[in-house]
Parts: sequence; C-alpha cells; structure tokens
Amino acid sequence: MPSPAGTPLFSIILLRSLFLKNLTEYEKMGRQKRESRWQGAGHRLCFSAKRRGLLLLAALCLSSRVHAQVVSPQAFAAVVDRHYNSLHSLSVHFTQKFDGMGMHRSESGVLLLKKPQKMRWTYSTPAGKLFVLDGHNAYFYSPGDTEVPRVPVKKLDDLRSPLRFLLGHTQLEKELGSLRLAPAENGSYVLMGVPKGMEQRIASVSITARADGTIQSMRIEETDGIVNTFLFSDEVPNAPAPDSAFLFQPPAGVHIVDGAPPV
Repeated sequence: MPSPAGTPLFSIILLRSLFLKNLTEYEKMGRQKRESRWQGAGHRLCFSAKRRGLLLLAALCLSSRVHAQVVSPQAFAAVVDRHYNSLHSLSVHFTQKFDGMGMHRSESGVLLLKKPQKMRWTYSTPAGKLFVLDGHNAYFYSPGDTEVPRVPVKKLDDLRSPLRFLLGHTQLEKELGSLRLAPAENGSYVLMGVPKGMEQRIASVSITARADGTIQSMRIEETDGIVNTFLFSDEVPNAPAPDSAFLFQPPAGVHIVDGAPPV
C-alpha cells in the first residue's frame, strides 16, 4: 500500500497547510508594520495637533494682551487725541452714507483739516457740493443754490462738526459724554459717546479707530432715527493746507446770508 504522504490528496492538504501558515505569518508581520506606521503617524498627528493648539493659545493670549493694553474708554480716547493733536493738518478720503426718512444716500470726496478748527469737505459725488469751516464760521453750498448760509462756530450743530476737534486743542473725553469702548475687527476699537451740547439731536456717536488712534469710520445716530456714517481712507498726515483753501468764495450770483445750517 502506498504511503499516505505519496497520495495527491495528502500532498495538496500539506501544501495548503504550509501556505496558510506562511500567509498567517506574512499577515502578522504586515499588521505589525502597519500598526507601527499608524502609531508613528498617530504620534506625529498628536504632536502636530498639540503644536497647533499651543500656537492658537499663544495667538489668543497675544490678542488678549493687545486688547488689554487699552483698559478704559478714557485711555483709548487719549490714544486718538495723541494721534491727531500731533498733526498740523490732515487730508483723507471720505464716504458719507445717509439712512433715514425713507432715503438712502451715499456721497464722497476729500476732507482737509487744519489747526485750529479749520475744515473743508470737497465733494466729488455730488460734484460741486462744499462745506467749509474757516475757524469762525461755517458755509454750506450745493450747486444750484442762490444763497449760502453762514453759521458761527458756536451755533454750529452740523453732523460734520465733531471732526473739527481732531485737530484742535480739546480732548475727546471732554467732547463726548457717557464714553464706552468695545473691541472691533482686526485689533481696532469702537469709542462711543454723545457730543456734549448736542444731546437733543444726537443719540450716539461711534468712532472706530485702529490701535494707533487712526480713525476708520464715524457713525452718528440721531434721536429721530436718522443714521449718518462716515468712512475714511488714504489718510495723509500734515498734508499741504494753505489758508486760502478754507476761505469760501461764493460763485457768481450766489449771496452769503446769516442763517442756520441745513437740516
């Protein structure tokens, strides 16, 4: 009788057993390598996550530290004061937006300021519109007007007038009552208050400025719900500002009259 080992069936069973054994060992080795790679990758991912967490924590701490540098509305008002009171003149592009009484209007141009208390708003949209403050009187002109009202500074309650203090010798803390401060985007701050002496007309003035005191916008909310917003860009400190720029010369056929500023 032939040996069982010589039968084809036994040989097939033996080969199959050896194949399965080797396959098992191969899979075991492969699994160990994969686990080793996964553990290494997991360690790297864990380290990377920890690193990102530390960086995020550091960024949050730095942001908190920056905002913590300004501890009060009065302190930030002083920052704005120092930025503008150190200048002799200033030129800046502006966009003025009016919302209220069922209307929405947007105007733009260039604002020129000079110490003491001189300002000129030259509008490009609408072209020809002009507001001039010569340090004593204010003048308002729009194309087509036949009369231009002249208003003494002491009687001026125009919404543009709060900006004249930026190049004067006053302080925002003294000009604005009920001061409040809130953080804004990109490290800026919003200083809020009510212009003293204008409480019956102005409900709130919000001045958004960068940490160095540069004003980016001013939002004025009136007591009747009207909102005026001024956006500023391209500031030029100590820009050329001859005194002649603040002398109002009425166009031919236009007369200057004593009166109140337009509502």
